[in-house]
Amino acid sequence: MNVFNFSKLKLPIIQAPMAGGFNTPELASVVANSGGVGSFGFSFTSPKKIDEILNATKKLTAGFINANFFVFKPVKLPDKEVQEEALKAVESLSLIEKYDINIPKEPFYIDLESQIEATLKNLPSIITFHLGIPSIDIIKKIQSFGIKVGITATNIIEAKSIENVGADFIVAQGIEAGGHRGIFDQENIDEKITLDNLLIKILENVSLPVVAAGGIMEGKHIKRVINIGAKAAQLGTAFLTCPEAGTSYIHKHYLLNEQQRKTKITKAFSGRMARGINNKFIEEMDGKKIFPFPIQNTITTPLRRVSQNHNNGEFINLWAGINFNQVRDLSAKELMKNLADELKAEN
Repeated sequence: MNVFNFSKLKLPIIQAPMAGGFNTPELASVVANSGGVGSFGFSFTSPKKIDEILNATKKLTAGFINANFFVFKPVKLPDKEVQEEALKAVESLSLIEKYDINIPKEPFYIDLESQIEATLKNLPSIITFHLGIPSIDIIKKIQSFGIKVGITATNIIEAKSIENVGADFIVAQGIEAGGHRGIFDQENIDEKITLDNLLIKILENVSLPVVAAGGIMEGKHIKRVINIGAKAAQLGTAFLTCPEAGTSYIHKHYLLNEQQRKTKITKAFSGRMARGINNKFIEEMDGKKIFPFPIQNTITTPLRRVSQNHNNGEFINLWAGINFNQVRDLSAKELMKNLADELKAEN
């Protein structure tokens, strides 16, 4: 295992972990081989598949790899009346193609400990967590292997909690970020802090190293957050249009050709706040009843799959940060080279 230290990075770039198949061994290895950190979002991935993916990646790189997991909270089905309204909302969408909807049964998510066990067999350099803090036992077990632990924070209270549990670093996620908001408890008011302001607040109040995430697309953005005090920048949307990414054809099409659209934060796809390119699904589900996270994610999977199979981007989760109009149609290797050149130019 390549023991991780920020000072060892040739480029202060972490390719963001994105659950749902966007990250691939090919993408992660190119980023790692180019001097950054390649990542995987394993939140919905079985232990067996985690083992296979990390094994395949080890054959492609000896660089730094990050495995990321959601910290799911206990969840139960809502009462029958809410269930009926939530199903009706999905069934009444204007998507023409047919799809079957079934209410899932427990367990509603994969056991985190079994996922971590599969991950530890493959010894990535980093394991990170999103949406909350795992148990102290899990953190200590990971660290006993020499693996660094990072946890996402969206405000100063979360950042201090991360420091208190003994994590190795914080991923500061600004409101600009695409995909799921990392807020620990979405029943609380989201402070919606911009990345730069969040970085400043955390660096003033917490002693841990900080990674900056949210809206970062170019070398000048990376340099900006490094100058504020971040140890590295985490980029997700920037890599979605690379051929090595597992992004669907229609998702890439919207990223590259629907740049007049804005992004919007919605709970409708998964039951949890997440930012994506605005489309019919988000508009038609506005104000409707939904199942809690991640049950809503399971409920909407069939219609999203049908929509994707028909190259219809109006009913899939087009995750993207607010600056998605700055995406580049480049290979991962070319993108990393461009980012490196831009960083040098900024110096």
